[in-house]
Amino acid sequence: MKEFFGFGGYSRPPEGYLSPEHLIFVSSLMVVMIALAVFLGVRYRGRGFREKLKPLAVAAIGMDGIELIKIVIICFRNHDALSWLYILPLFLCSIQLITIPLAAFAKGRVQEAALDFVAVFGLLGAVLGTYGAGNNYGSYPVISLDNVASGLTHCIAGFSALYVMISRAAGLKKKNMPITFAILTGFCVAAYIADVLLPYNYMFLMRGDGTPYDILYDLLGGSPVLYPLAVYLLFIVYIAAFYGVYYLCAKSRKRAAQRSVDRLPIAR
Repeated sequence: MKEFFGFGGYSRPPEGYLSPEHLIFVSSLMVVMIALAVFLGVRYRGRGFREKLKPLAVAAIGMDGIELIKIVIICFRNHDALSWLYILPLFLCSIQLITIPLAAFAKGRVQEAALDFVAVFGLLGAVLGTYGAGNNYGSYPVISLDNVASGLTHCIAGFSALYVMISRAAGLKKKNMPITFAILTGFCVAAYIADVLLPYNYMFLMRGDGTPYDILYDLLGGSPVLYPLAVYLLFIVYIAAFYGVYYLCAKSRKRAAQRSVDRLPIAR
């Protein structure tokens, strides 16, 4: 248990980013994530809106609970009460620590926007935070507090995204798009300020740290101005693309349904 929690430092060397151990571990989490999302999404699809939020409420409590326990243990492990400054929810994936509870427990326009944000970014965060987390899996053993807690929280975010789409809890309404952009922009600004003041690398706005962001960082020569702007613009492009694909698919389904109606025999 001491070795799992990292008290006194990990004696085991990291297995490495994209090692068989890393891929087997995160793939196992992904299989469970997808299976639960499909099972519960189909099961709750025909129920009322408040009923659909029950699995999301469990996900919100579980995700925030795991993250809180991790923060407490890391502060205790490091003998530093200020360790929490470097575990703030200012990464793209950790925004879900706030938006999933809002999606489950808030009401009105705020809840709608939170549900949309969960749908748009949850799955992307799950993939980047597991398969793309070179910063974690290159630094810590696979079976350790840092990686197990991270894998679980990222996959809870991915589960939530798949669940709200399969159960049709998220509406992805055009009127909520500005709120989605505003949430992202606000967190990016807060992350950049924290990066400069601490300093740190929230949202990977300073450097890639062994993640796929390194590709963009190298392309821009590590520019302290162009690189963070490019990361932010990638997020904006992703939101626009997600909504674009969603509305194209919705339009295609509508046309298919209309063709099915047109083929029905006319009653005489």
